[in-house]
Amino acid sequence: MTTLAILGAGSWGTALSIVLAPRFEKIRLWTFEPDLAARMQASRINDLFLPGFTLPANVEITTRLADSVGGSQIVLGVMPSRFARTVYLEAAPHFDPSMIFVSATKGLERGTLLRMSQVLAQALPFEGKIAVLSGPTFAREIACGEPAAVVIASQDLQVAEQVQLTFSGPTFRLYTNSDTISVEIGAALKNVIAIAAGVCSGLGLGSNTHAALVTRGLAEITRLAVAMGGEAKTMAGLAGLGDLVLTCGGDLSRNRKVGLELAKGRRIGEITGSMRMIAEGVETCDAAVELGSKFRIDLPIIQQMHAVLNGSRTPQAAVRELMDRSLKGE
Repeated sequence: MTTLAILGAGSWGTALSIVLAPRFEKIRLWTFEPDLAARMQASRINDLFLPGFTLPANVEITTRLADSVGGSQIVLGVMPSRFARTVYLEAAPHFDPSMIFVSATKGLERGTLLRMSQVLAQALPFEGKIAVLSGPTFAREIACGEPAAVVIASQDLQVAEQVQLTFSGPTFRLYTNSDTISVEIGAALKNVIAIAAGVCSGLGLGSNTHAALVTRGLAEITRLAVAMGGEAKTMAGLAGLGDLVLTCGGDLSRNRKVGLELAKGRRIGEITGSMRMIAEGVETCDAAVELGSKFRIDLPIIQQMHAVLNGSRTPQAAVRELMDRSLKGE
């Protein structure tokens, strides 16, 4: 592999360009923001989303999808979920069947309730080789070169193995999996549970509450993933438990920060309006509730967070209702 296209120059896309630079002759990092692109080209730093890190010399910055995608062997999608379909459709005329497509966006499409790999598959003008990248990662730590392990999942294991071999390096280790459903559902819904974790911390609740929340949150995500055709064992791995633990407990978690602010009594519009980066769990929550209803799966924590986010319930009332639910077996 000689050329990689990264669609999305947020913190995660930028961090991936840094850690993957030694693995490719050329990386083309696409952003839709001309002002940001100009500054990155001049300073070699993403001052908006990942300040403090210099881009490697073989990372090119572009605002033209054709320039980014053309001639690439792998296309890596790292845009926010709300923009995924638009970006993929605009780039589609420049895609080639020989390319491998990797989705690293963690979220669900509102309205359709589709996973990001499904959105990508619909946007492709041919049957493409698609894989999903997920796992417990904070962009800043990846850019620092701290060791991390993630999952690369594809229904075609040969595709997953090819990406594993290409992407893996001294500080970035990939494990293959064929269960794309569980990997993507885990990636999306853990952000909602992380908002709940922030709420609990913001209310002054301690380690007992946090442990219960993470454990029961994982149970909810697993139930839904299995109902959708995934495997429970996947949720015990990096893309399930690993990512959930990181996002619920890490100070760098944007979704956890949303929960902390909700616990202070702030409205969600005010919170997100003051954030430069998108907290995917806010939008994913609506889709998660709809999926639970569609597959008839009980998602009590996610449902309570939905009520808190839409302003119909206070954080304190949400915790109280969760504890007052009818008793049952684990």
